[in-house]
Amino acid sequence: MKLDFIELDKLSVAKTNMRAKGRDPEVGDILPSIRKRGVLIPLLVRPNCADGHFEILAGRRRFTAVNTVVREGGAARPLPCAILDDGDDADAIEVSLLENLARVAPDEVSQWEAFVKLAKAGRSEAEIAADFAFEPQTVKRILALGNLLPRIRNLYRAGDIDPSTVKHLTLASKAQQTAWLALFDDADAYCPTGSQLKEWLFGGGAIKAEHALFDIETSGLAIIADLFSEDRLVPDTDAFWALQMAEVEARKAAYLEDGWSDVVILERGTRFITWNHSHTAKRKGGRVYVEVRSSGEVDFHEGYLTEKEAAARARASAMGGEQGALAKVQRPEITSAMNSYINLHRHAAVRAELAKHGGVALRALAAHVIAGADHYRVDLQSYVCAKDEVQESVETCASEVVFDERRRAVLAVLGFDPEDLTVTARHGERQFAPIFARLLELPDPVVLEIVAIVMGETLDAGSEAVEMIGQHLAIDMAPVWQADAAFWSLVRDKEVLGRIVTEVAGADVAAANAGAKAKVLKTIVADHLEGTNGRAKSEPWVPRWMAFPPAPYTPRGGIASVSANDRLLHILARAAEAGNAEGDGMEPGADANMPGEAEGPSEPEGDAGAEPQAEPGDVPPWEDEEESPLAA
Repeated sequence: MKLDFIELDKLSVAKTNMRAKGRDPEVGDILPSIRKRGVLIPLLVRPNCADGHFEILAGRRRFTAVNTVVREGGAARPLPCAILDDGDDADAIEVSLLENLARVAPDEVSQWEAFVKLAKAGRSEAEIAADFAFEPQTVKRILALGNLLPRIRNLYRAGDIDPSTVKHLTLASKAQQTAWLALFDDADAYCPTGSQLKEWLFGGGAIKAEHALFDIETSGLAIIADLFSEDRLVPDTDAFWALQMAEVEARKAAYLEDGWSDVVILERGTRFITWNHSHTAKRKGGRVYVEVRSSGEVDFHEGYLTEKEAAARARASAMGGEQGALAKVQRPEITSAMNSYINLHRHAAVRAELAKHGGVALRALAAHVIAGADHYRVDLQSYVCAKDEVQESVETCASEVVFDERRRAVLAVLGFDPEDLTVTARHGERQFAPIFARLLELPDPVVLEIVAIVMGETLDAGSEAVEMIGQHLAIDMAPVWQADAAFWSLVRDKEVLGRIVTEVAGADVAAANAGAKAKVLKTIVADHLEGTNGRAKSEPWVPRWMAFPPAPYTPRGGIASVSANDRLLHILARAAEAGNAEGDGMEPGADANMPGEAEGPSEPEGDAGAEPQAEPGDVPPWEDEEESPLAA
C-alpha cells in the first residue's frame, strides 16, 4: 500500500464498494468539515485500468462531499488516497466492509466530553455547530451534559441514571450536583429523579418565564434556560410573584377605569368555575375575575356574575322602575391605587409606633408564627425519618416528653385543643387576630414560654441554630439521653466502636478486644453502661457526635453535627473579623455574637404597670423552679 494524491477526474466508485448502489449517500454531517478543511482521511482505492484511473473501495461519502463542494464553486483539489495492490473482488469487498464497520460511533458520553474539550480549546459554540452540521441549541445541550460532574457522567454511561434525570441535572449547580450524589449514595435517603428532580432543584418548582405578565427581560430576574425544552425558568419564585401581582393590580385598576363594576382577584390556586357564574356584559354590571394559578399563569375572565346575582338582577329587571335601578352593581368607592395608598400609609404608621413597644411586637411576632402570614411562613420541624426505629427513638425520648408537657400547657393557655399536635399551625389553619388578642392578656413570662415552645417547634434540626443555642445554654445530653437499640443498630464502624469502648470501658479493655466483632464490642459497652454481666458500671456516657460542642472519633468526616458546628464557628469568625475591620473596639477573639454576651439597646419605656422585660440572653427566673408560669 502507498499514499498519494489523486485528481478527482481519475476516481470513480468501485462496484465492490459496500455503498456503491443506490443514490448518492447523505453527506450533510461531513460536508461542513470538508468545505473548511478538505478530506483528511485517505480514501481506499485500487487501480482499475492502465490509463491511471482508480476505483474507490471505501470513501464514497467523502468523494460525494468533495464533488458537492466543487459543484458549489469550490476548488477541485486532489484527494489523499491509500492505493492498494490490485487484487480480486473478495479482497476489495473485505476492505470496504472493514473500513465502514470500523467507523462505529463513540459512546454518547464520550461525544459529550469531546465537545467540551473542543470548547476548552477555544472553539465557540457557533464554530462547533458549523463544523459538525449541528444546530447551535444542540451544541449547547451537549456542552451542558459534558460539563456535568465526572461521576454523574460515569453513572449515566453505566446506565445507573436515566436520560431524563441526567438532562435535569444540567440545570443544577456543581454544589447541587454534589448534594444530589450524596442522596444517590444514601440507601436510606430519598433521591429525586426525572421530573421530580426539577422540583428538588428549585425548592418546589421554578416558574416558566413565559407566564410573566410583566416584561421579564427588563425585570432583572435571573432566568435559567432548560436546554432540553423550550422553557425558560425563573428560580426566584418570591420575586416573580411580587412583580406578577403588581402587574395584576395594575391591570385591575385599568379594568375599573374602563368601566367594569368590579375586579375580583381569586386566591392563588383557586379555580374560576365558569358553570357557577353567568356571562354578563360590562354595561349590565359584569365583573372581571382574575384566576391566579400556582404555575404562574394568570387568566382574566371578563364579564361574569355569580348565578345567584344574575338571577336576582333578572328578577329586578323584570320588575322594572326604581327597584330595577337599585339592582345595578355600583362601581367601588375608591380605586385600587387609592386602596394601596391607604394601606401602605396605615402600615407605615403602625410600624413606626410598634418600634416603641417591644412587648407588643413580641406578641405580634409570636401570633404571626403561630397563625402564619400571607407574606412569610415558618415551617414546622418534623421528626419523620426513613427508618421507623429512629423516628420512634426520638418521639419517645425524655427530652420530647418534657417538651410535649410544656406544649400541652401552652395549647391550653391559648385556648387550643390540648390534643392538637403543635402550637404552630400550618398556613391558613389559624387566624392572627384571636391569637394576638389572647397574647395581649398574658404577662411577659408566660408569653416568653409560649415563644420558647414555638421556637422549639420550628427549630431546624441539624442547623447551626441548634449548635448556637445548645452551646449557649451549655446543654448536657447525659441526663436526657441513653444509648438505645436504634442507636446501636446504626453504629457499624469498628474503628469508631473501638474508640467508644476506650471511652466507656478503658484502654485495657479496648486493647484486649481489638480484634473482636462489632457485635461483641457493642455488648461490652452496653454491659459497662448498665453494670451487668460482671462489668463495673461506668459513668453516664454521651458519644462525641451528640455533645455540645460535638466532635468526631476519626478524621474521616461525614458527621452532620460536626459540620454544623464548623459552619457556626466559620460564621462567628467572619462576623468577628468584620466587626474588627469596622473598628468597633471588640477585643481580638471576643465572641460578641453569642446570645446574651453583648449588650443590646435599652428597652423603650412601655405603658405604666407593664411587666418588666427580660434582657436578651437572660435566663427566665422560673427555669430553675419546679413549675413554669403556665403551670402556676
